[in-house]
Amino acid sequence: MARLKEQYEKVVKPSLVKELGYKNPFQVPRLEKIVINMGIGEAAQDNRKAQGAVEELALIAGQKPILMKAKKSIAGFKLREGVVVGAKVTLRKERMYEFLDRLVNVAMPRIRDFRGISPKSFDGRGNYSLGIREHIIFPEINYDKVDQMRGMDITFVTTAKTDAEGLALLKGFDLPFTGQK
Repeated sequence: MARLKEQYEKVVKPSLVKELGYKNPFQVPRLEKIVINMGIGEAAQDNRKAQGAVEELALIAGQKPILMKAKKSIAGFKLREGVVVGAKVTLRKERMYEFLDRLVNVAMPRIRDFRGISPKSFDGRGNYSLGIREHIIFPEINYDKVDQMRGMDITFVTTAKTDAEGLALLKGFDLPFTGQK
């Protein structure tokens, strides 16, 4: 069992029951999935860049990403319908907890001038999104083989009904929010 899943069952869940006053253990919010999205708009001109981004995202997530294609042609962006513009991975269960563990304990401490993540990026339904500017903070990426710095968006989808419940859940997983006590 993943370390963070065990922490959720033994520490986070009982503390959320006490803190938020749930009567039924199935009411306690849980992490449903983590979606990692990497935009690769420069791949419209060079297909090798898309392949490099896909390989790096697969290393980070531990799972093969799917390619996202443009739905419409936009002349201003030199974009045609059907051209690859991004890659995404949806992590669930064990892989999700393993990725979260690596993100919090290994990758985030490697971010330059890191002071924590903003607690304001919730969507109103308990889901949280954060952006990372450089994908090289993950130890799986060999810095010497990187052709271009890429950013990525990471979305934590929870079963929480409100932002406060989602924040309490993610704090239980030790996400370093700013303004924490």
